[in-house]
Amino acid sequence: MGKNKLLRYKEVASFKNVVDMSHFRPNIMYDYKGEWAPFYFGNQNPIVLELACGKGDYALALARKNPHINYIGMDIKGERLWKAAKIAQADGLKNLMFIRGYIDHIENIFARNEVDSIWITFPDPYLKSRKTKKRLTSHFFLHKYKKVLKDDGIINLKTDSHTLYEFSIESVEDFGGRIKENIPDVYGLPNPPEDLMIQTYYERKHLADGKKIKFLSFTLGKR
Repeated sequence: MGKNKLLRYKEVASFKNVVDMSHFRPNIMYDYKGEWAPFYFGNQNPIVLELACGKGDYALALARKNPHINYIGMDIKGERLWKAAKIAQADGLKNLMFIRGYIDHIENIFARNEVDSIWITFPDPYLKSRKTKKRLTSHFFLHKYKKVLKDDGIINLKTDSHTLYEFSIESVEDFGGRIKENIPDVYGLPNPPEDLMIQTYYERKHLADGKKIKFLSFTLGKR
């Protein structure tokens, strides 16, 4: 590991807008579980997650646009969170924080009905068939999201991967969820929705390579 990366891992642990939950142990009840809005943000505003947020491009843009909503970016890679957290601090974004942790543990971090909606932007599509369980729209993860989402909570997916896009449609429908929006080519629309015009680092690379960006929004139904 490079010297700069080591320094960033150390520094990100000291940031006030980052909570490190990477050292998960079974049956741990995290301090903020069920109380993120009042105890961390000091309000009762809705909570929106960006999962596998990387450098936090989406969370940063949404937090700037919607100061009345609490945003939490979640990723296990501390170096990526370092950049996102630095920008959030510099911009004075009080409605955005980050969690360093594994998405597998989401139901130990958030309580039932605590999350209003989720964004998943350009996750690893895990193209090898033996790794489909790792896809963030597999039933393995949908079960976890359903434990923390409100009944009408929306999950938003943006991807350049046709494989993940088709897999996600089938996975959601088999799970008993409902597809609300299905856009096979975001930038082929005459007037794309404003939230879908936010571009991540990877999205810009995919667009430069001539790839089509796909979008799904869906709900998982009542418990």
